[in-house]
Amino acid sequence: MADVPRTLVIIKPDAVQRQLAGVILSRLEQKGLRFVGLKLIQIDKPLAERHYAVHQGKPFYEGLVSFITSAPVVVAVVEGPDAIEATRGIMGATNPVTADPGSIRGEYALEIGQNLIHGSDSQETAEYEIDLYFKRDELLQYRRDVDRWIAG
Repeated sequence: MADVPRTLVIIKPDAVQRQLAGVILSRLEQKGLRFVGLKLIQIDKPLAERHYAVHQGKPFYEGLVSFITSAPVVVAVVEGPDAIEATRGIMGATNPVTADPGSIRGEYALEIGQNLIHGSDSQETAEYEIDLYFKRDELLQYRRDVDRWIAG
């Protein structure tokens, strides 16, 4: 199980405030992804700046930092076959107006600035982001009985 792909998910402040955290977590779980880390946190400015460092200097950077620190978020690490691609498919396009119907953003969001969920976009990004939010001893390894029906 150690080589199973993992990704970070952030259920953003707008989703928490709109009481959609459970719905979003459920969608990930129903896909077959396994939660190996999960917590409710308040992201502070230094952590937000590290998370969004790649966007520093861009016109929308300050807005990203301000938004992600505006209210609690749920951070999660999920794993499963093609976890990054599977998660991003469930999330939908960054712009909710063009997101596929049935995706989280396509179903529940209206604008890019408040699009409910973040998911890592690559394995390298996932590793970096997971390390920002979780200590290694906070991530669990376990097998579910249903796993053999999901991924063989």
